Amino acid sequence: MARPVTLVKFVLPSPLWHWGTGAAEVRVFAVAESAEGHPTLGAALHTLRRVHPTLGRRLCDDHGGIRRHISMFVCGENARRLGGLSCALPPGAEVYVLPAL
Repeated sequence: MARPVTLVKFVLPSPLWHWGTGAAEVRVFAVAESAEGHPTLGAALHTLRRVHPTLGRRLCDDHGGIRRHISMFVCGENARRLGGLSCALPPGAEVYVLPAL
């Protein structure tokens, strides 16, 4: 049975544009770990780190977690409050990346 997949749009602040595609948005696919599971923020970041490694290093620490000085909002909610990397992503999810102030 196929694993669920969703397209995720990461919306980046201008200081991070040149580390990705040079644009305000980076789109990647998030693949669930099992046929019964849901695509997660962790899966989307895993794909992002493979496709755009320099951007991935700016967003994720050496252990694959979100860096402390970075906040991510999934569909308007802080990802840390939604379960962090295990946060389930709905189809067409938008993840806003913001450096901590």
